[in-house]
Amino acid sequence: MAENDRTAAGGTDRPEVTIKFGKGLVGEPFTSKAGKHLVEVSIPNQDADDHRPWQTFVVAPGMIHDNKFGKGVWMKLPEDGQTKVSRPVLQGQDETGRNVWSRESRMVPNTELKSMLEAYKEKSRDSVLSDLSSKRTESTHTAPKRAARNKEASR
Repeated sequence: MAENDRTAAGGTDRPEVTIKFGKGLVGEPFTSKAGKHLVEVSIPNQDADDHRPWQTFVVAPGMIHDNKFGKGVWMKLPEDGQTKVSRPVLQGQDETGRNVWSRESRMVPNTELKSMLEAYKEKSRDSVLSDLSSKRTESTHTAPKRAARNKEASR
């Protein structure tokens, strides 16, 4: 719907936040008890030392769109809105030794939800870049030896 159509239809132009994330975070579509079609989106833990289960939230599958480059997806949410985020929490074990789980839920502003899903953008890439530079120096040292071996083998 175009912006002019939205205002003509009585809707307001509310500021929106665009959230970009990977396709791997989107779960399989399901139908809720109320009959709505939904999809669950996982939020990776920002801290590498945090080994708790990931937080999740649900949205309509039509809200998630494929990125034009194919590896990611994006969605728009109202900037002033909130989304319910939950995570499974281990309560303990029952008498048979099976784990008992419950869900911990909280409301998160959509701007904070964006920062949670896009936390991968703030990660330091120094170690990756240094690994690549060391591999480049190794490959330049080994490349002439391989070429010399190939010449000797062809003779």
